[in-house]
Amino acid sequence: MSRTIFAVLAGPAAAGLLALVFPAQGAAQPVESAAISSTTAKAPVLHWRSGRGQSYLIPALEIPSFLLVLTMYDRTVYGQKDFGSTPSTLWHNINHAHWVYDTDSFSMNQFGHPYLGSMMYGFARSSGLSFVESLLYSDAGSLLWELGGEKTDPSMNDLIVTSQSGALLGEALFRMSSLTLERGDGDPGFWRQLGAAAISPPTALNRLLFGERFKTLFPRRNPSTYTSMQLTGNLQKSRSASGVTSDFNRRQVGVDFTMSYGLPGKDGYKYTRPFDYFNFKCTTISGSDILENIMVRGLLTGRKYESGDSYRGIWGLYATYDYLSPTVFRVSNTSLALGTNGQWWLSRRAALQGAVLAGPGYGAGGTVPAHGLRNYHLGASLYGLLSLRLIVDKALMVNVNLRAYDISGIRSPESGAAEMIARSDASITVPIYGPHAVGFQYVESRRYSHFPTYGGVYQKVGMTSVAYIFSFEPHFGAVEWRDGMASGNR
Repeated sequence: MSRTIFAVLAGPAAAGLLALVFPAQGAAQPVESAAISSTTAKAPVLHWRSGRGQSYLIPALEIPSFLLVLTMYDRTVYGQKDFGSTPSTLWHNINHAHWVYDTDSFSMNQFGHPYLGSMMYGFARSSGLSFVESLLYSDAGSLLWELGGEKTDPSMNDLIVTSQSGALLGEALFRMSSLTLERGDGDPGFWRQLGAAAISPPTALNRLLFGERFKTLFPRRNPSTYTSMQLTGNLQKSRSASGVTSDFNRRQVGVDFTMSYGLPGKDGYKYTRPFDYFNFKCTTISGSDILENIMVRGLLTGRKYESGDSYRGIWGLYATYDYLSPTVFRVSNTSLALGTNGQWWLSRRAALQGAVLAGPGYGAGGTVPAHGLRNYHLGASLYGLLSLRLIVDKALMVNVNLRAYDISGIRSPESGAAEMIARSDASITVPIYGPHAVGFQYVESRRYSHFPTYGGVYQKVGMTSVAYIFSFEPHFGAVEWRDGMASGNR
């Protein structure tokens, strides 16, 4: 798989997030009625609710063209050995494919591939297609790349991480790109359009190529959100009990972006479409592995529920994609999980938000190569999440998150291998003035692996952080619905 995927992502992504969280004043709302009544466009203007103006043909042409450009670039830069594919190699793979497990680097397989999938997903989604329809296009594009994009044998694990993980990442990016365009006074200006393009390039390309047809904004229905950005100073420490020597103290600087979209509790908000609720988190740090984590979870289908006047929540089937790289070992996982998340008013001023999820998936985990050890292990997995956030009006926020990944030897090139990885973090945020706050956080990651060839390895990484935090919603995103108080974010 091409290493150039990172070049597509690097640089403008930060500008996109800044445009999302630093919008112009006011709010431009999607006006679907105007789209239907348009008579000047040569093709029907996209209307999201009815499907008028959507196109199945455009992404069917865009995705192969995108893959063709990508493989031609790879062929020019990296040579013919892996990328000299021809119609004859495509035909051979269709008829005599020998499916294998990809041996690309961890970062390329577990993040580069999903980002490629998010691009293919984005071409379909921004053409007016639904979540499921766009996922099918991402599936088809992933299969086409495996069979015809490279000369190497097609990879079965890439079909999961490229298309399935890519669709989850792509939907979150599509929604945040649309939100960037929506926030502002009147038509989006240059900076908001540039920011939206950085977040979801396929969406921007279709808006540019097809003019008014795909410029109708996605109807987000005004969800409750919580968005924050923080600049952190980290002191990272690690030690290994066995197998790998990796003791160190390292000072790093990091940037963290978090968005919760569709928080439960708002009157009138409905969860009728996949990802009407989602949580997105991305953290970058200084050093060789710039991307420390990217985590996406979204509700695919579910229902609202409540208990009295103090608790409201949603439950159902969620999909998750996690990529974590805490310096000395790494884990990635894509899963379907049953679960719930909600908010409970403990008192007039204090609220507790939380989420509990568990389910099967497919993951990868492993150490950074040392002493000849294999980089990572693939296999069917079990995933679990417990997340709690205590909000005390404007005075305090406390976060605790626990994640666990059990990666087995099932559907793996290494039978009998196992990875058990746990990630926990706790933080306290204290406001200083207005949206400005200071935070203190401790993150700990643990890994225990067992391979038949060399036994068990235990690793642990701890990181302490001090952060400047800018919160974009008041009261840290607590949702208010109680009698006599305003609905939505307070």
